[in-house]
Formats: sequence, structure tokens, C-alpha cells
Amino acid sequence: MPDSIGRRRAVPAAFLSAALLISLAPAVVQSATAPAGLEPFLYALGQVESGGSYTAYNSSSGAYGKYQIIPSSWAAWAQAYLGSSTAPKTATNQEIVAHHKVTALYTWLDAWPTVAHWWLTGSSERNPALWSSFSRSYVDRVMTLMKSAGVVGTTVATPSTGWITADDARFSDTANAITYHSAWSLASYAAYSRGHVKYSSTLGATATFKFSGKGFAWVGPTGPTRGTARVYIDGVLVKTVDLRRSTFHARSVVFAKALAAGAHTAVIKVITSGKPVAIDELIVGA
Repeated sequence: MPDSIGRRRAVPAAFLSAALLISLAPAVVQSATAPAGLEPFLYALGQVESGGSYTAYNSSSGAYGKYQIIPSSWAAWAQAYLGSSTAPKTATNQEIVAHHKVTALYTWLDAWPTVAHWWLTGSSERNPALWSSFSRSYVDRVMTLMKSAGVVGTTVATPSTGWITADDARFSDTANAITYHSAWSLASYAAYSRGHVKYSSTLGATATFKFSGKGFAWVGPTGPTRGTARVYIDGVLVKTVDLRRSTFHARSVVFAKALAAGAHTAVIKVITSGKPVAIDELIVGA
């Protein structure tokens, strides 16, 4: 059961009326028990709280970041989930704390609307009829955005090269053929091909893939907060891939190239810091 430290306040730090962009980044490592809908819920919660800003600050309550966590809660949750009550409020740390805390809340409260109500008020009241009109409005906005995030971008678009077919070999992000260097983590989301991706927000991190075939493609998520990577084939820079898009898409073919049949080595190198680059699967032309 989660602790009793809530985020009680009279009003949220941000209650935006402008059009909102869908993104789920940066993702973080999830446990096997992460509840279905966690990523869409966190996206929606972050948008309602701060418009998705990791540096948003409420001068009245001291709440900070994408999820507007007040100082006392940050100290307790950072101690529990990061091992230090004074851990810096970086984007990555905010995501780690929020993912763990919201998972614990859902395990306890067993309903996303109730989790949203708790985040606003610190109350575990499960009956919406007993919530204030402001709370009901807040929860409705979170749930509406959550539903939108849950259905956007779940299919792979066919690249213009047109060589990808059902007969091609597909390698999961955790395939032994992929060698990861530097900091890569696993992030879970139901719309990914096997429910997870490997991602890195570390400048210079690489993923090396040795294969034999006549084509190579990279499938991964895109969105407003995603980073940039370079793709090298057999030691030659082929393309710089910018994963930023106006809306989130869980699975896009972000790079594809036909090759001469034979053995090849592909390297994906992260060239931005603090913005995730993720691999859902790699495709080899048959």
C-alpha cells in the first residue's frame, strides 16, 4: 500500500485549455507488474498538471516538474524509489518516481480515475459522487487525454522504400544480436511490439546490430520529446534520424535502407542528451 503523503492543494499548477500534444517520453524501466494503461495515464497526468514541462514550478506550493510533486512528497518518494531524499529533480528522475508511485497507487486503488483523484487531493475516496466538482472536472480531463493517448500510433507505417515484407526477419529490442553500450533501459507500453522498448537518453550511447540480409530497418516510437540518432551501416554514416514529431506514435519505421545481400553491421548512436531514442524492433530484409 502506498504511503499517505499526497499532493493536496486547492488548484492544480496548470489547467491548460490549449491543444495538447501527445507524447510519452522519456520512458523508464518498468516492473513486470506495471498496470495496463500506465503510460497513457502518465502522459495525461503530466499534460493536465504542467503541459508536460519538466521545469514547471508552482511558487505557492513549491510543486515542481511534469507531475507537479510537492517538496515533502518528492523527498519521501525519491528516498523510496531513487535511494536518496535529495535526488535531483531531473526529467529521468521525475519519470522514475512517477512511474513507481503511480504503479503503487493503482495497485492500491484499482482504478485510474481514483488514482487521478488521489494525485490531486491525496484522498482515497472511491465514490465520484463524493468528490468536489473541481475534482471531477480534473479527473475527467485526465481520463479524456488518457483515452486519446492509448489509441494513437499503434501500427507500423510502411516506409517509402517498400521492401519490407512479412517474410523479413524481425528482431526484438532485447534480441541477443543487438549489443548495447552505455546507459540503455527497458520501458513498457502495451502498444509496443512486445510490450516494451529499449531506450537511451545518454549522449553517445550505441546499439550495434550484426546481421546478414539485403535490407535494414529500425522501428521505434516518435513524438514531441524524442531525441536524435545517427545510423551507420558498415562504418559509414548513412542518416541522422530525428525522432521528434508533433504527436506520439508508438511504432514507426524511422529508418529503412535496401542493401546488397550479405553480412552487415548497423550502429544506432544517440546524439542528443536527455531526450530518449528507443528501439522497438529491427528488421532485416530477406
